[in-house]
Amino acid sequence: MSKQSAGILLYRIRDNRTQVFLVHPGGPFFRNKDDGSWSIPKGEFDDSEEALAAARREFEEETGQKIDGDFKELEPVTLKSGKKVFCWAMEGDIDHETIASNLFEMEWPPRSGEKQSFPEVDRAAWFDLKTAKIKLNAAQGGLIDGLMRYL
Repeated sequence: MSKQSAGILLYRIRDNRTQVFLVHPGGPFFRNKDDGSWSIPKGEFDDSEEALAAARREFEEETGQKIDGDFKELEPVTLKSGKKVFCWAMEGDIDHETIASNLFEMEWPPRSGEKQSFPEVDRAAWFDLKTAKIKLNAAQGGLIDGLMRYL
């Protein structure tokens, strides 16, 4: 079975413009990467967990903030790796400067035998839809298209 992820595309309307909330992956591999590296808050789940529950769990793990409201399921997208991403749009507003992500551990520097911890998400921001498509991993751009169809 191929891998699957679930996430939340949080959006808000400011000055008649739609903005979306995106997160930037933490860790040394993404430290100096920007355009094409951002993502919706999302993560993997298996068949024992309901997709929306996984999306809500991942949002909280990556931002430190619980989310609840009226979730609108968007058309899933498939990444180049074959992973299917399920996504729900929800109108809401959170302070992107107060996120608190969970940590992951990896060997760093490579082949050093030393383990270091890094935040799964090192920052978050609100972007207008045009900018979001530039910032997002290209395969997730279809989620913005789905949000625009919904709105």
